[in-house]
Amino acid sequence: MSMQEYRISSVRYKKYVLGFLLLLGLQLMQVTSVVQAQSTKEVKTAARPNIIFLLADDLGFGDVGFNGQAKIRTPYMDQLAAEGMQFEQFYAGTSVCAPSRACLLTGRHSGHTYIRGNKSTPPEGQEPMPNTARSLAQCLQRAGYQTAAFGKWGLGFIGTSGSPDKQGFDDFYGYNSQSLAHRYYPDHLWDNDQKIVLTSNGKFLNQSAYAPDLIQQRALDFLDHSSERKPFFLFLPYILPHAELVVPDDSIFASYKGKFPEAPYKGLDYGPGASNHGYASQAYPHAAFAAMVTRLDLYLGQLMAKLKEKGLDKNTLIIFTSDNGPHIEGGADPAFFQSSGIYRGVKRDLYEGGIREPFVAWWPGVIKAGTKSNHMGAFWDFLPTFMELAGLPAPKDIDGLSFVPSLTGKGTQQNHPYLYWELHEDGGKQALREGDWKAVRLDVDKTQNAPIQLYNLKLDPSEKEDVANDHPDIVTRFRKLMAEAHHPSVLFPFGYEVK
Repeated sequence: MSMQEYRISSVRYKKYVLGFLLLLGLQLMQVTSVVQAQSTKEVKTAARPNIIFLLADDLGFGDVGFNGQAKIRTPYMDQLAAEGMQFEQFYAGTSVCAPSRACLLTGRHSGHTYIRGNKSTPPEGQEPMPNTARSLAQCLQRAGYQTAAFGKWGLGFIGTSGSPDKQGFDDFYGYNSQSLAHRYYPDHLWDNDQKIVLTSNGKFLNQSAYAPDLIQQRALDFLDHSSERKPFFLFLPYILPHAELVVPDDSIFASYKGKFPEAPYKGLDYGPGASNHGYASQAYPHAAFAAMVTRLDLYLGQLMAKLKEKGLDKNTLIIFTSDNGPHIEGGADPAFFQSSGIYRGVKRDLYEGGIREPFVAWWPGVIKAGTKSNHMGAFWDFLPTFMELAGLPAPKDIDGLSFVPSLTGKGTQQNHPYLYWELHEDGGKQALREGDWKAVRLDVDKTQNAPIQLYNLKLDPSEKEDVANDHPDIVTRFRKLMAEAHHPSVLFPFGYEVK
């Protein structure tokens, strides 16, 4: 080989080696990039919290210790508040069950939701929600969450578009119908699409299987298998402390008997000829109600203990709140317990006592312990909040705003220009809050121009003094905002809209 040939060969060899090394380097960079991306994805996935949403039924703002309740023991709720964040200006969807829950699941306020009232349909349950593939649980399913709902449903019978499985829940156990949930010893519950007959209760003959205890056990069993179901969304719409005022005669109930003055309530009792509607008699209505709230508190304590046992307590967000204000049925006495706190009204009212709810968010290491927030939010905010935590965008055509910045203390919190509610019972009602101002309108069924009451919540949080006559400009603006917020419903029209 000549020297020239050798040099050419050598140059070619060097180019080959350099090319090989460059190609190898690129491949290594790609591998490293894939590993890093996978690692980032795993970190992001691991950072997404499990979510437990505990929704009490007809629990008032003032029924819990952290909001000043002195007659009823709620140690675990108080612990949750001490270790988490209290939201002091958070509102339900409206002031009765089904439409309030519809707001929660759809991210829309009650002037836009399909379900705006409690409307029973045969053979069992309530008017079904439409399956739009955009409910809260469906969105979380798409984000990779395992979803379960244990408790009271009330948004569509099994097999309809509103049944839990059609609304994004992989697993359901409890009452399908909210009206049947008036009985704490029912003749049946539902396990997904299977009707589970509670033979020990008979046909409302016996008081043996206490449904809330059965539902709680299902929730604990779910957590026992949570290592196979991460991340998860566990929705717990419990029926406590909704009427009827019935609780097992155990140590909790015994601890309250004789503690309060009592006026026995006479109702429709269990036994031959009993139906699935109505409320049973209660000799100790005050003690029974207190025991029901404390039993709900015990359920929360059991859930927290189970999270710790399973090593899930550090990456689980717990939300605790109620679907509307306190009830007055079945012997309940919210005035005795000051269940609405300083606020006016109860269930079915759009005054503060009917819609402002106890609210705690708990997430160790993320939510600063012992904090309080004055952020003004409502049930339609949960969908975008949970979707942000899950790492996916929320649907665009909703009314909710994410309050993740308020939860975490990071970023800028976006605020609502106003909050709006409507109720299609008791003559029709509307309410709207903008800053410190709150408007309430009654008798909407008669006319869309019904008078507007106006309150300054900063100066008058109990809504005692209607100052509408002093602020005609604000009243005029609120009338326009109510017209803007209310979209007529064929299913739940106000009286003046029916031709």
